[in-house]
Amino acid sequence: MSQYQVKAGPEAYLPPAAASMGIVLPDPGEAHIEGKIVSEDKAYEHCAKKLLEAKVPTIFPGPLVLWKWNEKAAQKAAAVRRLAEILPARIIPMADYRPKYPKIDPEVEINPNHPNLTIWHSNIDVGLFVGVHCHQANLALKIIRGGTNCYTLAMCAQAGHEDACLSFRDATVEKIDKLTATIERLKKEGVKSQAEPFTQFKMDRTGRVD
Repeated sequence: MSQYQVKAGPEAYLPPAAASMGIVLPDPGEAHIEGKIVSEDKAYEHCAKKLLEAKVPTIFPGPLVLWKWNEKAAQKAAAVRRLAEILPARIIPMADYRPKYPKIDPEVEINPNHPNLTIWHSNIDVGLFVGVHCHQANLALKIIRGGTNCYTLAMCAQAGHEDACLSFRDATVEKIDKLTATIERLKKEGVKSQAEPFTQFKMDRTGRVD
């Protein structure tokens, strides 16, 4: 039987967890592309090309980047901003998905588990997730693979994400900046960004971008 590949969907109404299909996480110094373990350098090249080829490249920063809970988080946020500017890419923050007791607004609390809605409404073809809690990222990436054709990239601060089409592990400011530098080099070599022009946009409570 051929090896299972973690590719952009839509795959199925209920896609299998990549780990259940034999996909393993990379060791330090490695990454994975569509479930295949590769060197980090190869992953940087592939990731940079995917972002430059995208019509609507979008970065989804999560709470671990958005909330300035320590200085390292602030430095990562600045690195993400540099990456977005060099592409250029849209930035759509992941909502604060912590439950708000005693009253929970389902439209706000549940929607972060369904970023496919944002992807559908905004025609996002390549999305980079960074600073998202692992349990939230694993759920979101699986839903995206199941119901959209978005190619997902994940920069994880820990061991990586099997359910992303491409995943780095041990993400640091230096690694985010290395991806930015790779994009800058490719652009100097003649690879042009295919991103569609965009202006300031607003996102409503359902994730629709206007």
